[in-house]
Amino acid sequence: MNPLFKIALAVLLITLSACSAKPQATADIAVNNAEAAEAATAQPQAEPMTDERDPFESVNRSMWTFNYDYLDAYLLKPATKGYMAVVPKPARTGLSNMVNNLSEPANFLNGLLQGKPKSSAVSAGRFLLNSTVGIVGLFDVATSAGLEVKEEDFGQTLGVWGIGHGPFLMIPARGPSTVRNLTGDLVDNLYFPMSVLNSPQTIAKFTIGALSAREALMQQEKLLNDSLDPYAFVKDAYFQRQEYQQYDGNPPAAEVDEEALEEFLE
Repeated sequence: MNPLFKIALAVLLITLSACSAKPQATADIAVNNAEAAEAATAQPQAEPMTDERDPFESVNRSMWTFNYDYLDAYLLKPATKGYMAVVPKPARTGLSNMVNNLSEPANFLNGLLQGKPKSSAVSAGRFLLNSTVGIVGLFDVATSAGLEVKEEDFGQTLGVWGIGHGPFLMIPARGPSTVRNLTGDLVDNLYFPMSVLNSPQTIAKFTIGALSAREALMQQEKLLNDSLDPYAFVKDAYFQRQEYQQYDGNPPAAEVDEEALEEFLE
């Protein structure tokens, strides 16, 4: 018998044998699928994980997309690169120093409200020294004299007073904040010298501050883009920075829920 014919005959027999057994196998598969579907339906569905700090997450994510994918990509980042290309580094540093010097009175007052007289004294000394010897803050001579900046805002003051953050907010054209810090920023703008700035001066301060802040983030941009969830990354980093500032660099150790940890390890 031709070898090819033998192979064809064997294949035919195997196919016929499989076909004869197919109805029973199909029935068994159908039963198993039905049982699996019924079991899956009977099991309670896991609740989606939510962040209690971020009850408006869906809206905030939309604002993040608007800020980062559009405003930053097409406006702020190109403007910052142009600013860096046109304005020399020493001049950019001087402008940033002037903007930061305007915050020293708020640092002074909030230091007092938080019960930090030494911090307030440093902020007052910085403002007086930089506003005079430093030519309205253009040069940060206070840091060279050993007076390091003490960032104290009214949002931190509210935190020291025991008021919680409130919901997380992603503000259009501004970025991450909370109800507490947004309120704090509004109050800080009522202090001198912010209260006496006219509209052009306020716009100039905001513009220079935004460009300086974006320039400082250039080095960290890759870290953000490489994260699995840039929005969650920014949110967590924001809360960590707020806690770090409120406790002056010494935040309390996080409490461990031992019962939950034991359940997880079982």
